[in-house]
Amino acid sequence: MANRPLKTDFLDRAIVFAVRVHAGTERRGKGFPYIIHPLEAMAIVATMSSDQELLAAAVLHDTVEDTEVTMEQISAEFGERVAALVAADTCPLKNEKECSWHDRKQAAIDLIANASHDAKIVALGDKLSNMRAIARDYAVQGDNLWNLFHVHDRAEHEWHYRELLQALSELSDTFAYNEFEKLINLVFENRK
Repeated sequence: MANRPLKTDFLDRAIVFAVRVHAGTERRGKGFPYIIHPLEAMAIVATMSSDQELLAAAVLHDTVEDTEVTMEQISAEFGERVAALVAADTCPLKNEKECSWHDRKQAAIDLIANASHDAKIVALGDKLSNMRAIARDYAVQGDNLWNLFHVHDRAEHEWHYRELLQALSELSDTFAYNEFEKLINLVFENRK
């Protein structure tokens, strides 16, 4: 029995779209193209699902938050389900200047905690990719790492990631969730 080719047209379109809208941007002080992060998030999601719309949402997850792309464009290009998955990983207070960092993070945590199972898979891809970067940088820079962020308080970052871990606990049977938990504990040395 011959292997059938995998149909990836939809995902391929999402990848090309994400590459185009993130073109020329750098991952915050990392020296490499921003698109590496959404691609890594997509690869993490692929460890939990082969659903092409989930994979597309993972690669598109930062397009609305970090570029000029609107949710309406995502919906028109990729459908309502993908747009809803992207929306579930987009901070609802991102443009609220009067809100504190903590308030914005709490709103994002609440959004994820109340999201669908599929949206949590996409969010875990994003958050694990972020935590991998933090763990790598922390291994080199130690507590100086926190000075690179808008909020320098290590305790705030620990609160944020531990709350995300709780919000995503529905996925605790996945390798990605367990890696996320291990990296949080590694960086924050099991302090609570």
